[in-house]
Amino acid sequence: MLTKVFGSAVFGVEATTITVEVNVDKGVGYHLVGLPDNAIKESNYRIAAALLNNGYKIPGKKITINMAPADLRKEGSAYDLTLALGILTASGQIQSNELEKYIIMGELSLDGSLQPIKGALPIAIKAREEGFTGFMLPKDNAKEAAIVSDLKVYGIENIKEVIDFFDKDEALVETIVDTRAEFYKNLDFPEFDFSDVRGQESIKRCMEIAAAGGHNIILIGPPGSGKTMLAKRLPSILPPMTLQEALETTKIHSVVGKIKNMGLMSQRPFRSPHHTISDVALVGGGAYPQPGEISLSHNGVLFLDELPEFKRGVLEVMRQPLEDREVTISRARFTVTYPSSFMLVASMNPSPGGYFNDPDAPVTSSPAEMQRYLGKISGPLLDRIDIHIEVTPVPFEKLSEDRKGEGSVEIRKRVTAARELQTERFKALENVHYNAQMNTKQIRAYCKLDDASKSLLKNAMERLNLSARAYDRILKVARTIADLEIAEQVTGTHISEAIQYRSLDREGWLG
Repeated sequence: MLTKVFGSAVFGVEATTITVEVNVDKGVGYHLVGLPDNAIKESNYRIAAALLNNGYKIPGKKITINMAPADLRKEGSAYDLTLALGILTASGQIQSNELEKYIIMGELSLDGSLQPIKGALPIAIKAREEGFTGFMLPKDNAKEAAIVSDLKVYGIENIKEVIDFFDKDEALVETIVDTRAEFYKNLDFPEFDFSDVRGQESIKRCMEIAAAGGHNIILIGPPGSGKTMLAKRLPSILPPMTLQEALETTKIHSVVGKIKNMGLMSQRPFRSPHHTISDVALVGGGAYPQPGEISLSHNGVLFLDELPEFKRGVLEVMRQPLEDREVTISRARFTVTYPSSFMLVASMNPSPGGYFNDPDAPVTSSPAEMQRYLGKISGPLLDRIDIHIEVTPVPFEKLSEDRKGEGSVEIRKRVTAARELQTERFKALENVHYNAQMNTKQIRAYCKLDDASKSLLKNAMERLNLSARAYDRILKVARTIADLEIAEQVTGTHISEAIQYRSLDREGWLG
């Protein structure tokens, strides 16, 4: 007897429906075809034990299973439940005409209970697109899949529940999530708040500008000056994600199995990889491509602590994703594209010893050591960082103050107002949503300067020996400062503040 059951495979952030055809015939043998990987080939042992422990068995006949399309590589243990139901139906142990209306996925334990799977959200989106009635999957993934409306989602704890549903018409409890309520409930309670930071008012201002324009930022300062503390609080002042952004972000995290029991992500992601990371782990890829750290920080913040400690090759592979805001990974048989529109926040000590710009500490690094240390960061990478700011240690008087600083929620209101101005300004442009994304042509159109401002910028560039690459960056940042003040025109005041945020372009830093 021939039976069809439906599962799904995830490539990139999109799912493809897989038809599992099971044929039970005279003879002996178990044949699994359709490019399964080792985890799927081993499934017959898990399925046999799970069925036996629940009063069923794999028939002692010739079982042929085809996973179509047969030329597409299938991977992972999530097809256990799909294959088990196909075998039971094809061997006549359960009777049902409803099987083809559902996508069924789950990894089986030997007692028949289900382990969580990866990529539940993209699979649910595809199931709704293709007109399936429902999606059966492990209970741990049910909230994540239930984000998708107009699709019945059933969280399953044991294979017995699915068998009884199809064979004995026993009801299953549908998982229902109010997507909008879930999305809005956590917005005003950031875990890390700017009110925790004592002193550092100029750096907070810098962070506010970076958040308002989506600018990449690098913090340079000695150990203990608060660089990491400030960076961790940046997501709390970014504008709240839109539902579309939340769905995009949740999809990427779903593919790597990081969503269990969470439902829709409402907080912007903050990723902080260690400096020993490989280029594949950062950008994505592998034999079976997976999203890397830069895609997991899509719509959020990627924090690279101690930037010069990262391998130069790793930093260089970030240059193209920073520009294009997506990563394309090519293999011989297929190509996947992951979105990677993130804010880069980097921090570094000013010298190998750490105290180069601290007036109270002795200089312990030679000029050659300094040059070698700073030389790890290439010009083209710095080119893509709009704001450079020096962070100095906080004096004891500030640390011991009882007065709390301004909270993240108040700062976020100003940032959101500035972002709304930018959204309105760029609404006719397809790939530009905030100031950091402007190209040279758009900078000329939206950052017009009067003669006094031009003269100020010219003097600054000559006196401070600022490089040509700094020119566009200064104009972009000045535009954002003007937006925070709800100002129509970029003035000399905005330009002079933006000039301060180009430390690494000055002669003496990077030679």
